[in-house]
Amino acid sequence: MRVIDYSGRYAFADGAVKGAGKGGVAVATISDVARQAGVSTATVSRALNGKSTVDPALVARVRAAAEELGYHPNGLARNLRRQETAVLALIISDVENPFFTSIARGVEDVAQTAGYSVVLCNSDENADKEQRYIDVALQERVAGVVLSPTDVSSSVERLRHRGTPLVAVDRPLTECDQVLVDSRLAARQATEHLIGAGYRRIGCVTGPAGIRTADDRLAGYRDALDAAGRDLRLERRGEYRASGGRQATEALLAESPDALLVANSAMAIGVLEALGEAGLRLGRDVGVVAFDDVPWATLIDPPLTVVAQPAYEIGAAAARLLLARIAEPSLPPAATMLEARLIERGSTQRATSPR
Repeated sequence: MRVIDYSGRYAFADGAVKGAGKGGVAVATISDVARQAGVSTATVSRALNGKSTVDPALVARVRAAAEELGYHPNGLARNLRRQETAVLALIISDVENPFFTSIARGVEDVAQTAGYSVVLCNSDENADKEQRYIDVALQERVAGVVLSPTDVSSSVERLRHRGTPLVAVDRPLTECDQVLVDSRLAARQATEHLIGAGYRRIGCVTGPAGIRTADDRLAGYRDALDAAGRDLRLERRGEYRASGGRQATEALLAESPDALLVANSAMAIGVLEALGEAGLRLGRDVGVVAFDDVPWATLIDPPLTVVAQPAYEIGAAAARLLLARIAEPSLPPAATMLEARLIERGSTQRATSPR
Protein backbone atom coordinates (compact mmCIF):
# COMPACT_ATOMS: atom_id res chain seq x y z
CA MET A 1 0.00 0.00 0.00
CA ARG A 2 1.39 3.39 -1.02
CA VAL A 3 1.77 5.93 1.78
CA ILE A 4 2.34 9.66 1.44
CA ASP A 5 3.55 12.00 4.17
CA TYR A 6 0.97 14.77 4.21
CA SER A 7 1.49 17.64 6.70
CA GLY A 8 2.22 15.42 9.68
CA ARG A 9 -0.42 12.84 8.80
CA TYR A 10 -0.32 9.72 6.66
CA ALA A 11 -2.64 9.25 3.71
CA PHE A 12 -3.48 5.66 2.86
CA ALA A 13 -4.93 4.49 -0.45
CA ASP A 14 -8.19 3.43 1.24
CA GLY A 15 -9.00 7.11 1.83
CA ALA A 16 -8.17 7.14 5.55
CA VAL A 17 -5.99 9.72 7.23
CA LYS A 18 -4.10 8.35 10.22
CA GLY A 19 -1.74 9.76 12.79
CA ALA A 20 -1.82 12.96 14.76
CA GLY A 21 -3.49 16.09 13.60
CA LYS A 22 -2.69 19.58 14.80
CA GLY A 23 -1.98 19.72 18.51
CA GLY A 24 -1.63 15.94 18.72
CA VAL A 25 -5.38 15.35 18.32
CA ALA A 26 -6.21 12.00 16.73
CA VAL A 27 -7.82 12.22 13.28
CA ALA A 28 -10.86 10.03 12.54
CA THR A 29 -10.46 7.33 9.91
CA ILE A 30 -12.86 5.70 7.49
CA SER A 31 -12.91 2.67 9.80
CA ASP A 32 -14.04 4.90 12.68
CA VAL A 33 -16.92 6.19 10.60
CA ALA A 34 -17.90 2.68 9.53
CA ARG A 35 -17.90 1.54 13.15
CA GLN A 36 -19.94 4.54 14.28
CA ALA A 37 -22.53 4.07 11.48
CA GLY A 38 -22.64 0.29 11.79
CA VAL A 39 -21.71 -0.32 8.15
CA SER A 40 -18.71 -1.53 6.17
CA THR A 41 -15.86 0.74 5.07
CA ALA A 42 -16.89 0.07 1.47
CA THR A 43 -20.36 1.44 2.20
CA VAL A 44 -18.81 4.53 3.80
CA SER A 45 -16.68 5.10 0.71
CA ARG A 46 -19.62 4.73 -1.68
CA ALA A 47 -21.89 6.92 0.43
CA LEU A 48 -19.42 9.77 0.75
CA ASN A 49 -18.54 9.63 -2.95
CA GLY A 50 -22.17 10.02 -4.05
CA LYS A 51 -22.66 6.53 -5.49
CA SER A 52 -26.31 6.01 -6.44
CA THR A 53 -26.26 2.34 -5.34
CA VAL A 54 -26.31 3.22 -1.63
CA ASP A 55 -29.64 3.39 0.18
CA PRO A 56 -30.45 7.04 1.07
CA ALA A 57 -31.04 6.10 4.71
CA LEU A 58 -27.55 4.59 4.91
CA VAL A 59 -26.08 7.66 3.22
CA ALA A 60 -27.69 9.88 5.86
CA ARG A 61 -26.39 7.65 8.66
CA VAL A 62 -22.86 7.63 7.25
CA ARG A 63 -22.78 11.39 6.77
CA ALA A 64 -24.07 11.94 10.29
CA ALA A 65 -21.35 9.71 11.69
CA ALA A 66 -18.68 11.44 9.59
CA GLU A 67 -19.83 14.86 10.76
CA GLU A 68 -19.93 13.76 14.41
CA LEU A 69 -16.40 12.37 14.22
CA GLY A 70 -15.05 15.25 12.14
CA TYR A 71 -13.99 12.87 9.37
CA HIS A 72 -12.91 14.30 6.01
CA PRO A 73 -11.77 11.97 3.18
CA ASN A 74 -8.27 12.79 2.07
CA GLY A 75 -8.48 13.88 -1.56
CA LEU A 76 -4.84 13.14 -2.33
CA ALA A 77 -5.08 9.58 -1.07
CA ARG A 78 -8.38 9.04 -2.87
CA ASN A 79 -6.73 10.10 -6.12
CA LEU A 80 -4.08 7.39 -5.70
CA ARG A 81 -6.81 4.79 -5.82
CA ARG A 82 -9.14 6.33 -8.39
CA GLN A 83 -6.47 8.08 -10.47
CA GLU A 84 -8.83 11.03 -10.76
CA THR A 85 -9.81 14.15 -8.86
CA ALA A 86 -13.24 14.89 -7.39
CA VAL A 87 -13.58 17.63 -10.00
CA LEU A 88 -15.77 17.94 -13.08
CA ALA A 89 -14.82 20.14 -16.04
CA LEU A 90 -17.59 22.15 -17.68
CA ILE A 91 -16.58 23.48 -21.11
CA ILE A 92 -19.17 25.88 -22.52
CA SER A 93 -19.31 28.03 -25.63
CA ASP A 94 -19.92 31.49 -24.18
CA VAL A 95 -19.82 32.32 -20.48
CA GLU A 96 -21.51 35.69 -21.15
CA ASN A 97 -24.60 34.03 -22.61
CA PRO A 98 -27.25 33.62 -19.85
CA PHE A 99 -28.30 30.30 -21.40
CA PHE A 100 -24.90 28.78 -20.64
CA THR A 101 -24.72 30.50 -17.27
CA SER A 102 -27.93 28.71 -16.26
CA ILE A 103 -26.55 25.40 -17.56
CA ALA A 104 -23.46 25.95 -15.41
CA ARG A 105 -25.59 26.54 -12.33
CA GLY A 106 -27.51 23.32 -12.94
CA VAL A 107 -24.29 21.33 -13.29
CA GLU A 108 -22.76 22.86 -10.19
CA ASP A 109 -25.79 22.36 -7.94
CA VAL A 110 -25.99 18.63 -8.71
CA ALA A 111 -22.21 18.15 -8.58
CA GLN A 112 -21.82 19.89 -5.23
CA THR A 113 -24.54 17.74 -3.69
CA ALA A 114 -22.59 14.66 -4.78
CA GLY A 115 -19.29 15.96 -3.39
CA TYR A 116 -17.73 17.18 -6.64
CA SER A 117 -16.36 20.59 -7.53
CA VAL A 118 -16.79 22.13 -10.98
CA VAL A 119 -14.19 23.98 -13.05
CA LEU A 120 -15.73 26.29 -15.66
CA CYS A 121 -14.00 26.71 -19.04
CA ASN A 122 -15.08 29.12 -21.79
CA SER A 123 -14.28 28.00 -25.35
CA ASP A 124 -15.58 31.14 -27.13
CA GLU A 125 -16.80 28.93 -30.01
CA ASN A 126 -13.12 28.29 -30.77
CA ALA A 127 -12.19 24.68 -31.53
CA ASP A 128 -8.51 25.21 -30.66
CA LYS A 129 -9.35 26.77 -27.32
CA GLU A 130 -11.79 23.96 -26.61
CA GLN A 131 -9.10 21.39 -27.35
CA ARG A 132 -6.68 23.13 -24.97
CA TYR A 133 -9.24 22.88 -22.19
CA ILE A 134 -9.76 19.20 -22.97
CA ASP A 135 -6.00 18.71 -22.71
CA VAL A 136 -6.00 20.44 -19.32
CA ALA A 137 -8.89 18.26 -18.16
CA LEU A 138 -6.89 15.17 -19.06
CA GLN A 139 -3.73 16.45 -17.40
CA GLU A 140 -5.60 17.22 -14.20
CA ARG A 141 -7.36 13.82 -14.30
CA VAL A 142 -10.83 15.26 -13.82
CA ALA A 143 -13.54 12.74 -13.00
CA GLY A 144 -15.62 13.74 -16.00
CA VAL A 145 -16.44 16.45 -18.55
CA VAL A 146 -19.64 18.26 -19.53
CA LEU A 147 -19.10 19.80 -22.95
CA SER A 148 -21.00 22.12 -25.28
CA PRO A 149 -19.01 21.26 -28.42
CA THR A 150 -17.99 23.96 -30.87
CA ASP A 151 -19.23 21.79 -33.76
CA VAL A 152 -20.36 18.23 -34.45
CA SER A 153 -16.84 17.16 -35.44
CA SER A 154 -15.34 18.45 -32.20
CA SER A 155 -12.25 16.43 -31.30
CA VAL A 156 -12.96 14.48 -28.13
CA GLU A 157 -11.20 11.27 -29.07
CA ARG A 158 -8.54 11.75 -26.40
CA LEU A 159 -11.24 11.82 -23.72
CA ARG A 160 -12.71 8.62 -25.09
CA HIS A 161 -9.32 6.96 -25.41
CA ARG A 162 -8.50 7.81 -21.79
CA GLY A 163 -11.94 6.61 -20.68
CA THR A 164 -12.89 10.00 -19.21
CA PRO A 165 -16.69 10.18 -18.84
CA LEU A 166 -18.26 12.76 -21.13
CA VAL A 167 -21.71 14.33 -21.52
CA ALA A 168 -22.56 16.67 -24.40
CA VAL A 169 -25.06 19.48 -23.81
CA ASP A 170 -27.00 21.66 -26.27
CA ARG A 171 -25.18 20.16 -29.27
CA PRO A 172 -24.92 16.43 -30.03
CA LEU A 173 -21.86 14.20 -30.20
CA THR A 174 -21.88 10.61 -31.37
CA GLU A 175 -21.41 7.70 -29.00
CA CYS A 176 -21.68 9.64 -25.76
CA ASP A 177 -24.27 10.72 -23.22
CA GLN A 178 -26.05 13.92 -24.16
CA VAL A 179 -28.76 16.33 -23.06
CA LEU A 180 -30.39 18.28 -25.87
CA VAL A 181 -33.36 20.43 -26.84
CA ASP A 182 -35.14 19.88 -30.17
CA SER A 183 -34.07 23.22 -31.65
CA ARG A 184 -35.40 22.43 -35.11
CA LEU A 185 -38.91 21.76 -33.86
CA ALA A 186 -38.83 24.82 -31.59
CA ALA A 187 -37.73 27.05 -34.48
CA ARG A 188 -40.48 25.66 -36.68
CA GLN A 189 -43.08 26.39 -34.01
CA ALA A 190 -41.75 29.92 -33.52
CA THR A 191 -41.92 30.58 -37.28
CA GLU A 192 -45.43 29.14 -37.43
CA HIS A 193 -46.37 31.59 -34.67
CA LEU A 194 -45.11 34.49 -36.81
CA ILE A 195 -47.07 33.18 -39.80
CA GLY A 196 -50.19 32.91 -37.67
CA ALA A 197 -49.68 36.46 -36.40
CA GLY A 198 -49.98 37.75 -39.97
CA TYR A 199 -46.36 38.46 -40.86
CA ARG A 200 -45.56 37.86 -44.54
CA ARG A 201 -41.86 38.53 -45.07
CA ILE A 202 -40.29 36.47 -42.30
CA GLY A 203 -36.52 36.33 -42.00
CA CYS A 204 -34.10 34.26 -39.93
CA VAL A 205 -30.98 35.54 -38.16
CA THR A 206 -28.89 32.55 -37.13
CA GLY A 207 -25.38 31.59 -36.07
CA PRO A 208 -22.35 30.32 -37.99
CA ALA A 209 -22.63 27.38 -40.38
CA GLY A 210 -21.50 24.11 -38.82
CA ILE A 211 -22.76 24.92 -35.33
CA ARG A 212 -25.56 22.45 -34.85
CA THR A 213 -28.00 24.74 -33.05
CA ALA A 214 -27.56 27.44 -35.70
CA ASP A 215 -28.15 24.94 -38.50
CA ASP A 216 -31.13 23.33 -36.77
CA ARG A 217 -32.87 26.65 -36.12
CA LEU A 218 -32.45 27.66 -39.75
CA ALA A 219 -33.81 24.26 -40.81
CA GLY A 220 -36.84 24.66 -38.53
CA TYR A 221 -37.53 28.10 -40.03
CA ARG A 222 -37.44 26.58 -43.50
CA ASP A 223 -39.69 23.69 -42.42
CA ALA A 224 -42.40 26.11 -41.33
CA LEU A 225 -42.22 28.15 -44.53
CA ASP A 226 -42.32 25.00 -46.67
CA ALA A 227 -45.37 23.71 -44.80
CA ALA A 228 -47.12 27.06 -45.33
CA GLY A 229 -46.28 27.07 -49.05
CA ARG A 230 -44.06 30.14 -48.82
CA ASP A 231 -41.10 30.40 -51.14
CA LEU A 232 -39.52 33.60 -49.83
CA ARG A 233 -36.34 32.97 -47.83
CA LEU A 234 -34.70 35.86 -45.97
CA GLU A 235 -31.68 34.35 -44.21
CA ARG A 236 -28.49 35.70 -42.74
CA ARG A 237 -25.79 34.18 -40.56
CA GLY A 238 -23.49 35.84 -38.07
CA GLU A 239 -21.47 35.18 -34.95
CA TYR A 240 -23.47 34.07 -31.93
CA ARG A 241 -22.96 37.54 -30.44
CA ALA A 242 -24.69 40.93 -30.44
CA SER A 243 -22.35 42.15 -33.20
CA GLY A 244 -23.28 39.16 -35.36
CA GLY A 245 -26.99 39.79 -34.89
CA ARG A 246 -26.62 43.46 -35.70
CA GLN A 247 -24.64 42.88 -38.89
CA ALA A 248 -27.02 40.17 -40.09
CA THR A 249 -30.06 42.38 -39.45
CA GLU A 250 -28.56 45.40 -41.17
CA ALA A 251 -28.01 43.22 -44.24
CA LEU A 252 -31.54 41.81 -44.09
CA LEU A 253 -33.25 45.20 -43.78
CA ALA A 254 -32.46 45.85 -47.45
CA GLU A 255 -34.98 43.07 -48.22
CA SER A 256 -37.73 44.62 -46.04
CA PRO A 257 -38.55 41.77 -43.63
CA ASP A 258 -41.61 42.27 -41.44
CA ALA A 259 -40.57 39.62 -38.89
CA LEU A 260 -37.41 37.92 -37.69
CA LEU A 261 -36.62 34.64 -35.97
CA VAL A 262 -33.40 35.15 -33.98
CA ALA A 263 -31.26 32.15 -32.99
CA ASN A 264 -30.15 33.30 -29.52
CA SER A 265 -30.45 36.10 -26.99
CA ALA A 266 -26.98 37.53 -27.62
CA MET A 267 -27.81 38.04 -31.30
CA ALA A 268 -31.20 39.48 -30.30
CA ILE A 269 -29.46 42.45 -28.64
CA GLY A 270 -27.82 43.34 -31.94
CA VAL A 271 -31.10 42.79 -33.81
CA LEU A 272 -32.91 45.26 -31.55
CA GLU A 273 -30.10 47.80 -31.93
CA ALA A 274 -30.29 47.59 -35.71
CA LEU A 275 -34.09 47.93 -35.74
CA GLY A 276 -33.97 50.90 -33.40
CA GLU A 277 -31.39 52.75 -35.49
CA ALA A 278 -33.51 52.13 -38.60
CA GLY A 279 -36.54 53.65 -36.86
CA LEU A 280 -38.54 50.44 -37.02
CA ARG A 281 -41.10 49.68 -34.31
CA LEU A 282 -40.81 46.33 -32.60
CA GLY A 283 -43.83 44.14 -33.32
CA ARG A 284 -45.76 46.62 -35.49
CA ASP A 285 -43.09 47.16 -38.17
CA VAL A 286 -40.95 44.09 -37.52
CA GLY A 287 -42.05 41.19 -35.31
CA VAL A 288 -39.26 39.48 -33.41
CA VAL A 289 -39.06 36.13 -31.63
CA ALA A 290 -35.74 35.02 -30.16
CA PHE A 291 -34.38 31.91 -28.52
CA ASP A 292 -33.90 32.00 -24.71
CA ASP A 293 -35.91 33.79 -22.07
CA VAL A 294 -33.40 36.25 -20.60
CA PRO A 295 -34.21 38.64 -17.72
CA TRP A 296 -34.29 41.74 -19.94
CA ALA A 297 -36.84 40.21 -22.35
CA THR A 298 -39.76 41.54 -20.30
CA LEU A 299 -38.19 44.95 -19.66
CA ILE A 300 -38.28 46.26 -23.23
CA ASP A 301 -41.41 47.77 -24.83
CA PRO A 302 -43.10 45.74 -26.09
CA PRO A 303 -41.76 42.67 -24.24
CA LEU A 304 -39.94 40.11 -26.34
CA THR A 305 -41.56 36.87 -27.51
CA VAL A 306 -39.11 34.05 -26.80
CA VAL A 307 -38.42 30.36 -27.21
CA ALA A 308 -37.65 29.43 -23.61
CA GLN A 309 -35.20 26.57 -23.19
CA PRO A 310 -34.87 24.74 -19.84
CA ALA A 311 -31.22 25.69 -19.40
CA TYR A 312 -30.93 24.91 -15.69
CA GLU A 313 -32.58 21.52 -16.23
CA ILE A 314 -30.15 20.80 -19.08
CA GLY A 315 -27.21 21.34 -16.74
CA ALA A 316 -28.73 19.36 -13.88
CA ALA A 317 -29.64 16.45 -16.15
CA ALA A 318 -26.14 16.47 -17.66
CA ALA A 319 -24.52 16.34 -14.22
CA ARG A 320 -26.73 13.43 -13.17
CA LEU A 321 -25.84 11.54 -16.36
CA LEU A 322 -22.15 12.22 -15.79
CA LEU A 323 -22.26 11.01 -12.19
CA ALA A 324 -24.07 7.86 -13.32
CA ARG A 325 -21.38 7.30 -15.98
CA ILE A 326 -18.62 7.78 -13.41
CA ALA A 327 -20.27 5.19 -11.15
CA GLU A 328 -21.04 2.71 -13.96
CA PRO A 329 -18.72 3.21 -16.97
CA SER A 330 -20.24 0.25 -18.85
CA LEU A 331 -23.72 1.80 -19.13
CA PRO A 332 -24.91 2.30 -22.74
CA PRO A 333 -24.94 5.92 -23.97
CA ALA A 334 -28.06 7.80 -22.89
CA ALA A 335 -29.76 10.73 -24.62
CA THR A 336 -32.15 13.09 -22.85
CA MET A 337 -34.31 15.33 -25.04
CA LEU A 338 -35.96 18.27 -23.29
CA GLU A 339 -38.64 20.55 -24.69
CA ALA A 340 -38.56 24.28 -25.36
CA ARG A 341 -41.71 26.38 -25.13
CA LEU A 342 -42.86 29.49 -26.91
CA ILE A 343 -43.76 32.44 -24.66
CA GLU A 344 -45.85 34.94 -26.63
CA ARG A 345 -45.38 38.61 -25.78
CA GLY A 346 -45.88 41.97 -27.41
CA SER A 347 -43.02 41.83 -29.92
CA THR A 348 -45.11 39.53 -32.16
CA GLN A 349 -48.53 41.11 -31.53
CA ARG A 350 -49.09 43.93 -33.99
CA ALA A 351 -52.33 45.13 -32.39
CA THR A 352 -50.65 45.80 -29.03
CA SER A 353 -47.38 47.26 -30.29
CA PRO A 354 -46.60 50.94 -29.61
CA ARG A 355 -47.39 53.43 -32.39
